[in-house]
Amino acid sequence: METSNQQKKKSPVKFIILGSLLLAAGYWGFNKVSFALTHETTDNAQIETQITPVISRVAGYVKTINVKDYDSVKAGTLLVELDDAELQQQLEEMQADFNQTAVDIENAKAALQNAKVSLAINKGNIDLSNMRLKKANADLQRDQNLYAAEAITKKQVEDAKFAAETANQQALNSKTELTAAESKIAVLVANVKKAEASMAVKQARINQQQLKISYTKIYAPQSGKIGKKIISDGQFVQAGTPLFSIVNDSTYWVVGNFKENQLYALTPGKKVVLKIDAYPNLNFSGTVASLSEATGAKFALLPPDNASGNFVKVTQRVPVKIWIDDVAANKNLFRAGLSVSIEASNK
Repeated sequence: METSNQQKKKSPVKFIILGSLLLAAGYWGFNKVSFALTHETTDNAQIETQITPVISRVAGYVKTINVKDYDSVKAGTLLVELDDAELQQQLEEMQADFNQTAVDIENAKAALQNAKVSLAINKGNIDLSNMRLKKANADLQRDQNLYAAEAITKKQVEDAKFAAETANQQALNSKTELTAAESKIAVLVANVKKAEASMAVKQARINQQQLKISYTKIYAPQSGKIGKKIISDGQFVQAGTPLFSIVNDSTYWVVGNFKENQLYALTPGKKVVLKIDAYPNLNFSGTVASLSEATGAKFALLPPDNASGNFVKVTQRVPVKIWIDDVAANKNLFRAGLSVSIEASNK
């Protein structure tokens, strides 16, 4: 009898516990339904940041690597040096050739100056030859008149004629020498211009070589953290070879892929709640930055083609970019690629 009474006394306790559980479940279910009716959510999201590849612009052997995996670096930090010995030797040869061209130009200019002096002398000789020719012709005319008047001998006339012919030949020779001097100057001017053009080309090649040498020192294009290195000391790398990447650790955002029927609740400037799987007990605030102008499927390597007519409607997802508020205070928690859940009020 006592056992039966005890069981009857315990029965209400069971009902109370069961009732409490049902109430808790109902409350939980009500909250879930209520939340689902007033919010749009997605767990198809992840943290993004700017990842900049560090690429070699010239070929060469890796001389030194100044960073390790996941090191923090500042923009402008020297990361890698390539061996530049061969490039330096080529530069020395180019500079020697350039210097020889400079000497050749100076010699050509000196020859041109001498030719100009000779030209001036030739022009003076022409003037002198013309004066002599004019005098010789006048003397000949005078002697011919005197000979006609029987005032001088025939030999004197012949001497005057010879002198006039000689002066005429000297004038012709002076003109020929002047023409030759002018032609020589034209050739020398062309040679100087050609040498100067060659010198400009060689200077451009030297500048290009110096630029190549500067590329053997590879600096950080931005501040951040080094990703995993894929090179080692002594390795030969080709121009364009990725060495590693730098992850920007000061700017983060989230890209969430929302269903097309959820977009009404997402507008630029809208505040949302971000939950990162790595930190289940923390909530972060975010602000919608922008919505993609195309669905994710349109960016696929093989976009869906419904031309066959076998159309099956599939709910599309649209990428939405969300800025993480107050990144500076929590940046040590963020990692690119971490999974995120997003909650946005639809009110």
